[in-house]
Amino acid sequence: MGEGKVSHKDPTPLAPTTANAYLPPMSFFGRFSPVRAIRDLRLFLSQRHPVELVFLMVAVGITGFFIYAFARDDYVPVPYKPNIIYVEQWPADRTDAQIRAQQKIDFVKKKERLAEEKAAKEQRQAEFKKVDDALNKWGI
Repeated sequence: MGEGKVSHKDPTPLAPTTANAYLPPMSFFGRFSPVRAIRDLRLFLSQRHPVELVFLMVAVGITGFFIYAFARDDYVPVPYKPNIIYVEQWPADRTDAQIRAQQKIDFVKKKERLAEEKAAKEQRQAEFKKVDDALNKWGI
């Protein structure tokens, strides 16, 4: 081998092939026993006063309620309802008299629709006025 040349058949590798762990494996769950945990919980609860156990149950119930309420997420999106607008087809060769006659018919329908909307609006305003008068009577 000459100077500056690297041999690709070097018998010693750069890093060892077996890595030794410098920390022992974690064995937290190896020491955990459900039977011992239940026994420990029963011992703990048997040393408490009954009032403390009632407050424990109330605290667990309130906490569970809030967790359930947040997890349930009652937001329900409104279902999509398409707004379909139907358009009438008119012949291209209709006369001005036919157009004016149709406009008169449509004008009457439009007046009726606007009158209904105005009546509904006035009724709604009257309902709110009634509520407002009642609140003013109570001083609110």
